[in-house]
Amino acid sequence: MQTITLKAPSMESQIHIGTEAITARLPVLTAGQKNFVVTDSNVRALYSAWFEKYFSDARIFVLPAGEENKNFSELQAILNEMARAGMHRTSRVFAVGGGVVGDIAGLAAALFMRGVSCVQIPTSLLAQVDSSVGGKTAVDLGGVKNVVGAFYQPCEVLVSSEFLKTLPPREIKCGLGEIVKYAALNAEIFDELERNTGKFDDLDFWASLTGLCIRHKARVVEADEKENGERKSLNVGHTTGHAIELASGLSHGEGVLFGMRIETKIAIEQGVCNRVYGERLLALIDKALAVAPQSVPDFSQIGEAAENARADKKNADDGKIRMAVAKDKGAWTMLDLPFAEYKNCLIKYVK
Repeated sequence: MQTITLKAPSMESQIHIGTEAITARLPVLTAGQKNFVVTDSNVRALYSAWFEKYFSDARIFVLPAGEENKNFSELQAILNEMARAGMHRTSRVFAVGGGVVGDIAGLAAALFMRGVSCVQIPTSLLAQVDSSVGGKTAVDLGGVKNVVGAFYQPCEVLVSSEFLKTLPPREIKCGLGEIVKYAALNAEIFDELERNTGKFDDLDFWASLTGLCIRHKARVVEADEKENGERKSLNVGHTTGHAIELASGLSHGEGVLFGMRIETKIAIEQGVCNRVYGERLLALIDKALAVAPQSVPDFSQIGEAAENARADKKNADDGKIRMAVAKDKGAWTMLDLPFAEYKNCLIKYVK
């Protein structure tokens, strides 16, 4: 078992990676206090025996699966159930699921009695390599992703690749969006992908990159927990990715891949991204997009996607669209474009 310690200013987290992370740590973490589990309907159905083994005495809240359920109504339902369960400040919340479960359960833990202990147990590739680590919690509001939330670090994250065996191909592809994002930021991960382009449909290969992605994120979060500087780098591909995701119904990771593809082309055109490196990154993005079923956004909605980008949290009050983009191998920067120019770029590069 590999253990990574994330020493954020607000709290220290232990991230345990390996098939034994669950068996070694979960009995310890569930002992001695009331426990409350948030999961979704898909995970609950797949792992009923697992829940009985580890959480037979816990209250379990089952969230309907899907991004559309990461909302205030479900958040309130979770908090009401926590109150009915008699949870106290010494109680503990366990988020067992993908990014949606981790986000909403983490926010519930942050809010209840001004903060109770939270353990993230990510079951999707995307959650394992990215969203379960770093303390970002949120719900969506008014069609805008993650606009209401808090930075709230989990006490531990338990990452086991055993959960990945039940994922459908589209969920694996969703995780690839975040892994390729890390390749755009980390030279070691970039080189690993370029050396192993023949393994882009190999789940064991993707699982082997989990530790590298988490170590990169942990270093960034330690330096900038509240996203005032370096942590903005973790949004490479996300400004346009979120916008496309909301307009098209693609998964988050698929949206990030398309967003990174478009934003890299914009960065090359603007002279911000080294062209030779940018072409190499685009090749990796296209390779990832070809994995599993080929999902294509509804390009007729590109005007809606451009409007969605106006609500991105990185934007300032000057009306410009702000993007974190790859600059060169292992390097990134911020790129600002006036809205009209950004929209024209989307239309130009979307296909």
